[in-house]
Amino acid sequence: MSATDMGELTGAEAIVGTLAACGVTACFANPGTSEMHLVTALDREPNIRSVLCLFEGVATGAADGFARVSGRPAVTLLHLGPGYLNGGANIHNARRAFTPMINLIGDHALGHRSLDAPLASDIAALAAPNSRWLRSADRLEDAGELAAEAFAESYGPAPGPVSLILPADIAWTRGAHLAAPRAPASLHRVEESAIARAADALRRAKQPALLVNGSALLDGGLPALARLQGAGVRVICDTFVGRQARGAGRFAPSRLPYFAEAAIEDLSGVDLLLISGTKPPVAFFAYPNTPGVLSPEGAMIIDLGGPDTDSADTLERLADALGAYTAAPASVRSELPQPSGKLNAHTIGASIARHLPENAVISDDGVTAGLPVYLATAGAARHDWLAQTGGAIGQGMPVAIGAAIARPEAKTVCLTGDGAGMYTVQSLWTMAREALDIVTVVCVNHAYRILKIELARTGAGAPGPAASGMLSLDAPEIDWVKLAEGMGVPAEEAATAEAFDDAFRRAMETRGPRLIAALVPG
Repeated sequence: MSATDMGELTGAEAIVGTLAACGVTACFANPGTSEMHLVTALDREPNIRSVLCLFEGVATGAADGFARVSGRPAVTLLHLGPGYLNGGANIHNARRAFTPMINLIGDHALGHRSLDAPLASDIAALAAPNSRWLRSADRLEDAGELAAEAFAESYGPAPGPVSLILPADIAWTRGAHLAAPRAPASLHRVEESAIARAADALRRAKQPALLVNGSALLDGGLPALARLQGAGVRVICDTFVGRQARGAGRFAPSRLPYFAEAAIEDLSGVDLLLISGTKPPVAFFAYPNTPGVLSPEGAMIIDLGGPDTDSADTLERLADALGAYTAAPASVRSELPQPSGKLNAHTIGASIARHLPENAVISDDGVTAGLPVYLATAGAARHDWLAQTGGAIGQGMPVAIGAAIARPEAKTVCLTGDGAGMYTVQSLWTMAREALDIVTVVCVNHAYRILKIELARTGAGAPGPAASGMLSLDAPEIDWVKLAEGMGVPAEEAATAEAFDDAFRRAMETRGPRLIAALVPG
């Protein structure tokens, strides 16, 4: 903070200065009139990088990506209730990823709230469902303390989004103070008795499996997973995870299938299912004549802690208790030939696996293309995979922004569909403005292909002209090259496997934002 006397800070300066002292280094903002004093406070805080996003859903998704990669929360700056709602879908995704995030929401001045001005709304009621902690700084003397509390509370456990509402008059009034940072909580440690019970059950089980998420999927936890698999425990990760360390030299757990029938079949015969860092599996949607609960019928279920626990620590101690010291093999480096012929998700995956550099980050919002690319990259260079956790499409490009800012030395790849990408297409402008090293691959099939699949699975009947129109994006077709170039991002189309392989190779060799429109069949 500036040389302003600490007793003469505005409420906005106290909040921004306290967040900086806590360790916040990034703010993703789409401010309005009520946030102007927060904007100027950020202007005077050199330790926080302020990034303008042209839509609140980009800001919240970027904060999600930043925290997934760095492990530290970023702050978003949102304009009253409508601004929060605009960012709500990616706050929902962040909550499902258990991502620490601080949403700073401007509000009308205290005396103006009762006037029912056009932008007035019950912000607390709107923000509550996706906030693990929620306060309004209605007293000047509380501003700094609430900022420190918000930072600490974002860590949970379990970690997640928090919301701090700041009335405009508290923001502009002087007399506030910085608050001392508070130590954030750590993930819970599972009791030794639970570890012993699980080890005893594993010794008796004939076909045990482990469903895992959380810290065990990072580098520090993967050795324990390999040891458990080596001891005969089948290790499975959730379908969608906030962050997973993958690639050659790392142990690769299998992934629970997305469709309920496939997941039930995959778990068939399991007589003991351990749960660590997550919850028992359920179907993404309800379908006629299909169970919603995916746990194997008749199997013993042992809960070793949810997202509020340190699954890496839990499973290392479990492997020790079993005496499991022989690790299952890690993924080996794939040597794939250049793909040729028609372009599809499988050839796209092969090209990404061929050319992905070491320590890259992949932000996946590819919907139907995501799984083939995920499978193809198991033996690629080491990378982090950031999945679509909450089902609200449009997170891929914003999450890539945050990841690239958190780890600027790494190449970030965004995998998205044309339908998903249009939700947050404004992301391209921020990528260009901030000169971020992001390669966005848009799978262009001129359709909501996943919805065509789901229409058949739900038994809704054959689509007529009206239904078909709601599932198609071809009238008019979206020109992604022109869209990207209009926002300052160099772009090109690829219609064959050879053309895509060449375009992706060149993109990996070039710094800065780029977009490849991959023309795949609908």
